[in-house]
Formats: sequence, structure tokens, C-alpha cells
Amino acid sequence: MTTIKELKKALETQQTTARAVVEEMIAKIEDPAGEGGRVYLTSYADQARAQADAVDSARQSGAFLPPYAGIPLSIKDLFDVAGETTTAGSVALKASDPASADAPIVQNLRRAGFILMGKVNMTEFAFSGLGINPHFGTPLSVYDRESGRIPGGSSSGGAVSVADGMAVGTIGTDTGGSCRIPAAFNGIVGFKPTAKRVSKDGVIPLSTTLDSVGPLTNSVSCAAILDDILAGGLGVDVDPFPLAGLRLGVLQTKVMADLDDTVAAVYAQTLKRLSELGATLIDFHCEAIDEIPAGNPKGAIVVAESFAWHRDLLEQRGDLYDSFVKGRLEGGRGITAAAYIEMLEIRNAIIQKVAPQTAVFDAVIMPTVAVIPPVLADLEDPAAAGKVNGLILRNTSVGNYLDRCAITVPVNKPGEAPVGLMLMGEHGADRRILAIGKGIADAL
Repeated sequence: MTTIKELKKALETQQTTARAVVEEMIAKIEDPAGEGGRVYLTSYADQARAQADAVDSARQSGAFLPPYAGIPLSIKDLFDVAGETTTAGSVALKASDPASADAPIVQNLRRAGFILMGKVNMTEFAFSGLGINPHFGTPLSVYDRESGRIPGGSSSGGAVSVADGMAVGTIGTDTGGSCRIPAAFNGIVGFKPTAKRVSKDGVIPLSTTLDSVGPLTNSVSCAAILDDILAGGLGVDVDPFPLAGLRLGVLQTKVMADLDDTVAAVYAQTLKRLSELGATLIDFHCEAIDEIPAGNPKGAIVVAESFAWHRDLLEQRGDLYDSFVKGRLEGGRGITAAAYIEMLEIRNAIIQKVAPQTAVFDAVIMPTVAVIPPVLADLEDPAAAGKVNGLILRNTSVGNYLDRCAITVPVNKPGEAPVGLMLMGEHGADRRILAIGKGIADAL
């Protein structure tokens, strides 16, 4: 019962109870041989048990229950929960005031009946695609755990919580790939909505321009259900889009550079299978997309906006920051207002250039990440970590820069290294790209 729909049915037909499901999750979280101690920064075990008992009692009495009552989720340590300090994976915020109210997305999840199991680990302040956290430890990717591979970031703990069965789904944020990268590195689904689709109130920002809030799950159906709830809906799924006649633009820009052998081989095989299943694949060259790095050098839009939020905190508690994150934030000191405005103008111009070129496709596709999860021990040198971080973020960040929706689905064979296929849709076409993602995932 790894999907929301499967668990919903099992609960409603009383094949299991909410308490039994919650206890199974808690056992995995508290298993000293597992990753739970590095995944969950705050555990809601007692509250989850009480909520599960209330759900079971109401169900037995025939009382009305919300549609997803009793299904356990985790949430990134970036969302406000009333009465708690939101720490964003950092010790620098531990002395801050507690939140006065739940973030709207937390309210929406509770209203739908989900049980929150706790807040999960992340890259400090969401500022890296690696998923490394020196304060609370780094949860390891579900793949090749003996080698100790990074989980991807910044929604690292959330991805591992789903992959290891410590939650049925999780909610993360995505500024340059922070939902899709850890999803790809852990063999699950990650969805980045169009930025304005889901409220960011009650969420500690990284970039007010590029941030978005989305789910990481075991299936595209799960992602579609959670996306609808996050956006204020009732939790409606999408129907799979048929592959026959589907027009897929196969991006041939710099996103295809420096692929490792595993990703290159799996991606090529995936394209072959999609063609055999009836999709029309069209190689797609877009010079405007290759202009993005020059228009946003070293992620300067994020650097400028994040520094504006962190400036005072850096002065007061900068010694408590992860040195890797602090170094990136400090780069914002030298960005002038004129340079920042110019970068936003260039971004708008690139968005306008790309729009008519991608409108002829149902989706644009590319590898989600150029490499399989690197070994954590190989990234101790800051220069090496910075280079790998840039490569890992390269493909996913295209969707954020263009303000598109995008989804990653796993396309590797079971037991093999995780590889994600990314589908990027048009601005605002979130439900359509979910339907296409579901059609492809089901067919593959």
C-alpha cells in the first residue's frame, strides 16, 4: 500500500486501520538501523497516534470523514506549523519566535484528512541541490546505501521518507529542482508546479521569484492528488494522457552535456520505448534556453533575493550557518539593484523567446539530472561540491527560470541506479503535464 489511492481504499474497507499504518511509519522512523534519525528533524509521533485513533473511531461509527483521513505525510522543515519555530534545516533560527498559524498548504492537508508525521530534513535554507546538511546529518539516497550516496536537495529528507516508507508522500519546495532532484535520486516522482499555483505564505523563502511548492510521491496519481489539495482543491486525480500521437520535444541544448554513462544509456532506451509506444519524438534545439546561464550567472537571481532575506540574520548569527550555504549567500552583497533588475528583464525576454518554440509540443523532455547520485564522501571539498551542485541543478533549473510546470518520473529498471525522465509543460498547464506524466509512467 505505497500509494495514496491504495491506502485510501484499504482504510475505507477496513483492511487496515490508520493506527496500524501510523505505527508502521513510526517504527521505520525510530529504527536505529535506518535513516529516520537523519530524515525527521521533528517527529509528531504522539499527535499522529491520537489523530489515527480519532480517524479509526469515526470510521467505525460511520461518521463523516474527509477524503484522505488517516493517510500519513511528511512536510519539509520550511513550512509554518502553529506553535513551532520553523528552522529551515538550520540552527540559526532555533531562537526565533514560533509560527502563529499553520501555513495555508498545511491547513489544506489537514482539511483533507492527512496525518502529518513530522518535519523532515533539508539542505540548510534550501540553498543547494545536493541535500547535504552538516547540522543534522545527511540522509542517504535509497540507492546503494553501502556507498553512502547523497539524497539530492534541497527536499532531501522528504524524498528519503517516501522512498523508505516513512511517509506515503511529502511536500517540498522547488527553486531550481529541489523537488525533482531528490525524487530522481531516490527513484520516486517529484512535481514542480507553476510558481503561482500554490500559496507560498508561511514558507521561508529562498527566491521570491523562483520558489514553488510541490509533492514528492510514489506515483503520478499521488502527485496529482496532492497538487490539487495544495492548490485548494479536493484532491482530484488526472486521467492518463494517451501516448499515441503525443508530441514530445527532445531538448538538444546544453542539458545533454556531461551525462554519465548510466543516465545516457537509460535515457536513450526510454526514448526508444516511447517511440515504440506511439509517441512522436522531435529533436528540439532552442538557443534561447542556452542563454539562461549568461542571463542568470551562477544563479544570481536566487543569490540576490536570498541575501535580501538573510542579510540581518547573517550579521547576527552568521557563525551558525553551514559554510557552503553561507558562502553562496554572501555572494549577494555585491549584486547591485541595477544588475538585479537587468537579470529579471533578461529572464522575461528569454521566456518570451522560448514560449512560441515549445507551444508546438505536448511536453519538452530531458534527463532530470545528468548523473546518478554521487557518493557523499567525494563532496567534502567545497570546490568539488560546488561543481557537482551546478551540474545537478542544470537541467531542472530550466523549468524554474522559464516559470513552467515540470515532473520527473523514474525510468530505470528496479534495483538499478535511479534515473529520472523530466517532462516540462507550458506555464499554467500543470494538470495537463501531470496527465502526460501519468500516461508515460503507466506505459513504461
